[in-house]
Amino acid sequence: MNTSIFLEQINQYYPLSDETVKALLDICTEEKYNKNDLLLEAGSMARYYYFVESGLIGYYTVDEQGSSIYKIFFEENSFVASTAAVIKNEPSEFTIIALEDCSVIKYPVKAYRELLEKYHDLALFHLYYLEKNWVVKKEPLEVSLKYETAKQRYLQLLENKSLYTRLKQHQIASYLGVTPTQLSRIKKEMQD
Repeated sequence: MNTSIFLEQINQYYPLSDETVKALLDICTEEKYNKNDLLLEAGSMARYYYFVESGLIGYYTVDEQGSSIYKIFFEENSFVASTAAVIKNEPSEFTIIALEDCSVIKYPVKAYRELLEKYHDLALFHLYYLEKNWVVKKEPLEVSLKYETAKQRYLQLLENKSLYTRLKQHQIASYLGVTPTQLSRIKKEMQD
């Protein structure tokens, strides 16, 4: 298990002491998932946090018609969890799926939360991570979904070339909240 990038990502939010690093790594394991494997199924309890070493992970729910609605995609060097389910200690409303073959560092929610109580520096990392990723980044996304057109959101997605090229058209359409036919129209409009 190569933990250097994992620790580097954590230290960007708050530097951990050697003692905290050792305690954290003691609860981590490396897991491989094949494309289309589920890391978490909607309706199940969220028992793990993940850090993506390689691959692409999707986070989606299913609407009344049975269609997958993607909320977010996680590329390499991302932390992944059904955060709301963990906080509320309730089954997840979202499914977490490997969209490509993936390698992740996995650590159990229960053991990690015990470490948060014991290690002040780890708790500060967790706090700063949540503030930045679930408040600061999430608010513009929510505003975007409410006020921007699918075409504007598509243009924003296009800016992230590495992610865009890895997604299937139906995943992009789902993420934008449009049908594949509507996505085709948006793409055609942009070519005209």
